Amino acid sequence: MTGFAPLTPVHFSPAVEDIQPDEPATARELADTMLQIAEKTYSDSGHAIRCVHAKSHGLLEARVEVPEGLPPHLAQGLFAQPGSYQAVIRLSTTPGDLLHDSVSTPRGMALKILDVDGARLPGSERSTSQDFVLVNGREFNSPSGKAFLKNLKLLAKTTDRMEGTKEFLAKILKGAEAALEAVGRESAVLKAMGGNPETHILGEEFYSQLPLRYGDHIAKIRVVPASENLKALAGTKVDTSDDGNVLRHAVQQFFEDEAARWDLQVQLCLDLEEMSVEGVEAWDEEKSPFVTVAHIIADSQPAWNEQRADTVDDGMHFSPWNGLAAHQPLGSIMRLRKLAYERSAAFRSQRNQIPVTEPLTCPFGHGAPGQSIRPQAGL
Repeated sequence: MTGFAPLTPVHFSPAVEDIQPDEPATARELADTMLQIAEKTYSDSGHAIRCVHAKSHGLLEARVEVPEGLPPHLAQGLFAQPGSYQAVIRLSTTPGDLLHDSVSTPRGMALKILDVDGARLPGSERSTSQDFVLVNGREFNSPSGKAFLKNLKLLAKTTDRMEGTKEFLAKILKGAEAALEAVGRESAVLKAMGGNPETHILGEEFYSQLPLRYGDHIAKIRVVPASENLKALAGTKVDTSDDGNVLRHAVQQFFEDEAARWDLQVQLCLDLEEMSVEGVEAWDEEKSPFVTVAHIIADSQPAWNEQRADTVDDGMHFSPWNGLAAHQPLGSIMRLRKLAYERSAAFRSQRNQIPVTEPLTCPFGHGAPGQSIRPQAGL
């Protein structure tokens, strides 16, 4: 491959993180708040669902292809050698309750790349996969761990209550967000509360928002539409007025006849002062552009059904802490989320008929059940 600009990325070392002494207490409080959401939805329905990103819109079999010829600063970790991997994609929206799609919140893409080799992150030693958890916004919606906890507590108080009020409020918030975007601005807070534009989920770009180790370096991750049929969906409106599952139905309709291709890209940290590991601000793409290091391909398939929901929504976890040591999550918010991911998966696994397990192969490829190993922690 050619055309890669010369860069001098920051070299990773443990010293790039600034770990505060009160983080364990904040992490416990964050996990407790997450479980309040799970306990509320479980008491109402008798079924344990995720504390966040509870509603899935697409559950896809995919493959991740790492091309030949990546330069040394990009050929790192999972991407150090060319190859092809099986993968699972889960498309979702952020709330911890199952809402009508007219309450339009940020969208997520969770990517699980299967059967990868390498030293593991603590707690994921029995797994052989690498997870990337992504959202359709460049910046995390809270400026700090404590602000994240405060916002989560507010969210927990509204879980599974007054859905009609949420739908009405979402209309107001979407109007406010549209006004901001008309003048080149956006609000992560408005989007998180239900003001995300009502667009087709397959046209979205998805971001890690927060940094992670990238082998010898530090990076943020992005997944962007690469095939023309996905690019054509960018900004395309969907009508949520009558169909509470319009996003799911749109994904199902797309994959009835079409395949999709995304590019997985990395943005390398070049300066710790301007590209903070502990901060949530988006890094300057002019100074360090996102560069493609792999391709994600999903062929035509049943993109969502009850069997897949049992397998993935109930039986699978996605966590940035499930993966290779070469892709360790970095920064305070990533550290604070680790315990919440672990306890959320344990909560679901202990209460549902289908335990949370870690797949060794794609669990629904060609209709065949996949193998799994003992339950793993995650969200």
